[in-house]
Amino acid sequence: MRRLVVNADDFGFTEDVNEGILRGHLDGIVRSASLMANGAAFEDAVRIARRHPTLGVGCHLTLAQGESLSRPGTRLPSSLLSLLASPPTFAEARREFQAQADRLLRSGIVPTHLDSHKHVHLLPSVLDAALTVATRVGVGWIRKPFDAPFGLSPGVRACLAVAVRPWRVPFEERVRKARCRTADYFAGFMATGRLDALWLARLLRRLPHGIGELVCHPGICGPQLLAADTRLKASREAELRALCSSRVRRAVSEVGIELVSYRELAAKKGDAGSP
Repeated sequence: MRRLVVNADDFGFTEDVNEGILRGHLDGIVRSASLMANGAAFEDAVRIARRHPTLGVGCHLTLAQGESLSRPGTRLPSSLLSLLASPPTFAEARREFQAQADRLLRSGIVPTHLDSHKHVHLLPSVLDAALTVATRVGVGWIRKPFDAPFGLSPGVRACLAVAVRPWRVPFEERVRKARCRTADYFAGFMATGRLDALWLARLLRRLPHGIGELVCHPGICGPQLLAADTRLKASREAELRALCSSRVRRAVSEVGIELVSYRELAAKKGDAGSP
C-alpha cells in the first residue's frame, strides 16, 4: 500500500498562489493544501475551498511573516531568523495558533491537519502549542517535517537519519503523547524552489510502502506574488507544471500510488500513520 498526501503550502498567501494550488488540484496531483489564516488572500482561499470540497484544507500555523491574529495591529517577526532570535513562549505560540485555527473554523473550514510556515513547530515549545491546539480543535494529523532523501545513497540516508535523531525522537514522543498522528515519511522540503517533473517522477518511483506526505509550493507568478515578500516566485510556476505533467501522472499510475488528503486518511479506519 502506497498512500500519498500531496500538500500545497501557503494557501491564502496571494490570489495567484491560490490559483496555482487550485490548478494543481484540478489538473495535477495536489490533494491537500495548508491555509494561512493571516494570509492576504485568506478569503479568496476560503471561497475556493468551499467550491472545491475534494481539496482537503489544513491550517498552516504561522509565527513568522504577516499580521498577528492574537494581537491585532501588530506584526509577527518578518523572518525565521528574527523569530529564532527571540523565540515565542508556549503561551504566546498557543494564543496565536488558537486564533488562527479559530479563524478557519469561523469561516466554515474544519482543518484536516496542522503544519507550520517555515516548519517552526520543530521548536519544542512551539510543537507543544500546536499539539494543544490540535487537541482543542479536534485535528488528528500533524506534519512530521523530517525530509526523507530517497534520491540519495543508503549510506548517506543512514547518516542523515542518525544526524536528525536527536530532534526526531523527542518530536515523535510529543506527538504520541498528544495522541496525534503523522505520515510515515515526509518528502519534498529539500527540493523546494527547484522541484521539476523529472525529479518528482523519480521520487515517486522510489517511495516506500506506507503513508507519505509530499510538500509542494505551486503558484502563478502574477503581480501579487511578484510583489510579495518571498523567495519562491518563478519556482512556483515550475512546480505547478511538474505537478500537472503527464510524466508525473504516469509515475503515480505505474507505481500504484493512491493520492489522498488528510481528510480521507482520517476517514479510513486502520490508517494509523506514525508514530
